[in-house]
Amino acid sequence: MPALAVDAAAPVAHAFAACDAARFPAPLMGPTAAATATEKPDAAAWSADLSSALYNVDGWGAPYFFVNDDGDVAVRPHGAATLPGQEIDLAKVVAKAAGPRAGGGLGLPLPLLVRFPDVLRHRVEALNAAFDYAVRSTGYGGRYQGVYPVKCNQDRHVVEDIVEFGEPFRFGLEAGSKPELLLAMSCLAARGNPDALLICNGYKDDEYVSLALIARTMGLNTVIVLEQEEELDIVVEASRRLGVRPVVGMRAKLRTKHAGHFGSTSGEKGKFGLNAAQILSVVAKLKTLGMLDCLQLLHFHIGSQIPTTGLLADGVGEAAQIYCELARLGAAMRVIDVGGGLGIDYDGSHSAQTDMSVAYSLEEYAAAVVAAVGRVCDRKGVAHPIICSESGRALVSHHSVLVFEAFSASPPGRIDPATGYLLDELTDDCHADYRNLMAAAVRGDFDTCALYADQLKRRCAEQFKEGVLGLEHLAAVDSLCEIVARGMGAAEPPRTYHINLSVFTSLPDMWAIGQMFPIIPIQRLGERPAVDGVLSDLTCDSDGKVEHFIGGRHSLPLHELPVHGTRGYYLGMFLGGAYQEALGGLHNLFGGPSVVRVSQSDGPHCFAVTRAAAGPSCADVLRSMQHEPEVMFEVLKQRTDGATAAALARAFGAMPYLSFDPEAASMASGESSGMSSDSEGSAAGVAEEDDDEWEFMRGLTV
Repeated sequence: MPALAVDAAAPVAHAFAACDAARFPAPLMGPTAAATATEKPDAAAWSADLSSALYNVDGWGAPYFFVNDDGDVAVRPHGAATLPGQEIDLAKVVAKAAGPRAGGGLGLPLPLLVRFPDVLRHRVEALNAAFDYAVRSTGYGGRYQGVYPVKCNQDRHVVEDIVEFGEPFRFGLEAGSKPELLLAMSCLAARGNPDALLICNGYKDDEYVSLALIARTMGLNTVIVLEQEEELDIVVEASRRLGVRPVVGMRAKLRTKHAGHFGSTSGEKGKFGLNAAQILSVVAKLKTLGMLDCLQLLHFHIGSQIPTTGLLADGVGEAAQIYCELARLGAAMRVIDVGGGLGIDYDGSHSAQTDMSVAYSLEEYAAAVVAAVGRVCDRKGVAHPIICSESGRALVSHHSVLVFEAFSASPPGRIDPATGYLLDELTDDCHADYRNLMAAAVRGDFDTCALYADQLKRRCAEQFKEGVLGLEHLAAVDSLCEIVARGMGAAEPPRTYHINLSVFTSLPDMWAIGQMFPIIPIQRLGERPAVDGVLSDLTCDSDGKVEHFIGGRHSLPLHELPVHGTRGYYLGMFLGGAYQEALGGLHNLFGGPSVVRVSQSDGPHCFAVTRAAAGPSCADVLRSMQHEPEVMFEVLKQRTDGATAAALARAFGAMPYLSFDPEAASMASGESSGMSSDSEGSAAGVAEEDDDEWEFMRGLTV
């Protein structure tokens, strides 16, 4: 590339200093970049409503989440029926949960999982109400009687709540393994409706089948669903041995499937179920054994997150045909189980284009199922069956919010004019590229500017590898090229916000299958978010990051961190109540979050914390990997004095995540954390917590 004519007498350092993006002529920067360079975020020009629109909260959050007038995310625990005085400010919940005990808080370390059982109740009631309306409005002759698949979230309180809230609707449980079957049996026996179904899915051995048959002897309405033809032999043998007549269902492999990620286990080549020939073979065996009356349920599943009611109706219609054929063959059919698939709108787009959304409402889903079953049964002259669904994701996704903290951020790009002299020390060829770059910048020649910038960086990188240039020269050249690119109108790259979280533990679907969940700040939403950021977790794995967000974004609008930079900027991950807790592992030995259950109340803050539990400690996660924290502590204590031993004890008893003292950070900076006063603490409170942790460790060594 020919060298451009420049003023050789012009000091290079001055040229470097003059290269600040804000001082480029407007034609070089373009209208958008020029505005960005001079515009300052104006809080008065922003509002909570604008933040709500920016993050599409009304799209994915309705009817439970919204941005209130204080700029905080708030919860309507009873959905659209929530009264103004019943709304729960999520930031105040976090302040109560994370605040020191001495200040009236609960002293729970973050990350924090906030459960709203009132939302769970509303989801159970809304699902049953939707099917009840569809049944009554169409004159359907059967009823709806759903089950919750406990694999979605096996937490004891979640399962117990669903059974309790579902008792008036005969709502039951679905189990896919022996531990799930045991917890389902226990929960239904203790608080379930006697008519509630206990659906036994999954691969089965003799012990699993025996448990299911024992459940029938306890009066539970248990149905063993055959996933494979050979499971029938296990059921027959166990029923004879125990003297219990079983109720059996079959899972059919349908031709209908959807094309998304969640449809991969459906269709003729799906993982589970019986094809047409196997279904007929099971019917023949049962007839030969005189047990055809035991076959009473047909189950199928065309995949989670079914995108449209058209696809849903197609699959349900196909299954209804099989159901009617089984009735024609003499089976005592009474239940059609449409499986899971009721989707939720993760991105708020109400579309069928991706796995992140669905193009129907809860009411439209129920209407499509009821109409499809009724239409086929009427045509075949078969009595309308009980309709069962295994809608787990749609029940539990909304009821919990994962709150975590951004504790630091990568600094924005800055140019230090004092380093300009380093460019004088470049080799002749690099120096020529630098001068030509500056000349092109002054002329506003975008293309030439970009070419020289690229050539300068490559040439300097090669000379750095050869030891000709120092690290300072490389940094100065990188800074120069960055400011020139900014002046040419290039977007500033997203800044990295470091979050006190493990993606692998708390957001496993995000890492494993590219699932996206709504993530937004839970406070300061009355301020304009002036930074585009990506999120990087605590783990040492490069996959531990979040850089894809709902709406097709590759960055998330965020606010500048508080000045002290160590405390007070909280984000929430929403709609993650299904699967994430059960799938999360112990990567880097980060355990689960602290948990609080929050119910709507008539108190001053409209909520009451009904249960609180700190997350697993370092000792807990070490023990889960077969280490012995008690022995480890004794070994280490031999090499310490008393004060150091106390610090070791606190380390074993603390959660694995980073911990900060909000009051100390605020006092050091002279600023508050941005949370309510409930989150303020005292040294006495910290000392009290230290004593508790030391007592905990001493208890381990007894």
